[in-house]
Amino acid sequence: MGRKTDTRERVLDTAAELFQTQGYSGTGLNTVLARSGAPKGSLYFHFPEGKTQLAVEAIARSSHGVEERISAVLATAAGAEEAVVALGEFFAAGLEESEYRKGCPVATVALEAADDDDIRAACASAYRSWQEMIAEALCRWDIDPERAAALASLVLSAIQGALVLARTHRDASLVRSAARQVGVLARPAVD
Repeated sequence: MGRKTDTRERVLDTAAELFQTQGYSGTGLNTVLARSGAPKGSLYFHFPEGKTQLAVEAIARSSHGVEERISAVLATAAGAEEAVVALGEFFAAGLEESEYRKGCPVATVALEAADDDDIRAACASAYRSWQEMIAEALCRWDIDPERAAALASLVLSAIQGALVLARTHRDASLVRSAARQVGVLARPAVD
């Protein structure tokens, strides 16, 4: 029983990484199996709905990993502006560590597989979760909930867009700069 779980986890981890770096269309099931070291028959045993199910579950897995890191970043920030800048640093550092191969673990698939309702819903769920986490954190720093929701959307949009530019230009300072600029909007209002 443990071995089956291990195989499933290896396939999911491998698929998540390949979807992030190569996209949905660029990731073949044979490549996932080869890189994960899983037996060929295991794919449809663990993922009977095929590549779509694998993608949906890999996106959820990646999203959960990002949620944990976002939570840690937000927990250590002393204020809203610092939190936004720290989020930019988190994503920029990940991009640099991967030598610009890995941007957002959801964006590549979201952009190319938006016509598949299951995959689109998985991507939307990931982004919604991250946005809600950011908004909740902003509220902790006395930002009105409505403004916090709008600002969280802007933060996520700016960082996601900057990731695309940074990956293209191989320059993570674009992510850091975007986060600093949006972070200014999170400063407390002066009465």
